[in-house]
Amino acid sequence: MFDKFYKLISNDIGIDLGTSNTLVYLKGHGIVINEPSVVAVNIKTNQILAVGIKAKEMLGRTPGHIKAVRPLVDGVISDFEVTEEMLSYLINKADKISKKLARPRVVIGIPSGTTNVESRAVYDAAHSAGAREVFLVEEPMAAAVGIRLPIKEPVGSMVIDIGGGTTDIAVISLGGIVKSKNLKIAGDKLNNDIITYMRDEFKILIGERTAEMVKIAIGSVAPGIYMESQVHGRDLLTGLPRAVVVTDADIREALSLSIRELVEGIKDMLETTPPEILSDIMHTGITLSGGGALISGLAEFLQKVLKIPVYVVEDPLSAVARGTGVILDNMEFYKEVLISNQNELPPR
Repeated sequence: MFDKFYKLISNDIGIDLGTSNTLVYLKGHGIVINEPSVVAVNIKTNQILAVGIKAKEMLGRTPGHIKAVRPLVDGVISDFEVTEEMLSYLINKADKISKKLARPRVVIGIPSGTTNVESRAVYDAAHSAGAREVFLVEEPMAAAVGIRLPIKEPVGSMVIDIGGGTTDIAVISLGGIVKSKNLKIAGDKLNNDIITYMRDEFKILIGERTAEMVKIAIGSVAPGIYMESQVHGRDLLTGLPRAVVVTDADIREALSLSIRELVEGIKDMLETTPPEILSDIMHTGITLSGGGALISGLAEFLQKVLKIPVYVVEDPLSAVARGTGVILDNMEFYKEVLISNQNELPPR
């Protein structure tokens, strides 16, 4: 009875709490927020100056007393207070779209393999940010729900969610995760690979934002159409600004070691997956979600190496957020896919 009452006076909000980007789903409206997980803080006053897009624009451009902070590192909260402020900003922004009397119910996607302490940190941050009820779900499970995989059936599915801080590999069957693996080979690591390559090969220093722009523009895993991009940075020898032309082959070489590690991580998972489920995966294929799934040629490369069909989901960036929305629409049906709620988490 109370549930029906609360549905009338409060919002249901789903959050994909990512290292690079955070997406917010509002029931009845779809995905209403997609902003970078960055917060600008005034160190002198501890005041939050900007969150999301405005804060990301400040990265690498702030004076001494202003710091642009990424409160999540490798999918884990590294700065509790800043994360709380960011969640508060996002929840309030979503709440304003559809104003209700009571505080919202929130489902949050977190990386697989998150410890109880880390889960508690996410739960507390969301609760302090203004949520009435908080539920947590592992990101690959949320992605599987979002793309309507048959997770409740006795059929094995494999989801690889390549985010900013982590890559989650999960084998799902009968409404639960049979096996999961969490790799640090993800968007941020690939950006750092490009920064290192530019420094070593071109003797030029570039920032994180520039590396990400180059990765999106000409990043690829397999040879294809010739692409090039002009990159601006600081010459390490003269200290002066310099521009160089970088090709897709350069970026492919920069990313090669990390892509190899990603393949080895997937192979390890397949080697330890029960034979019956492995048979299902060979038939149904592997599903790629997350921003990293958009890297040109990645699905084809994995399919060639693993000898298993690999598919990129439609709009991979929003798969987890869409999944939180589906869970919110039918909480009773998806209750068992939630990894924890208020009663199951360890005490503060």
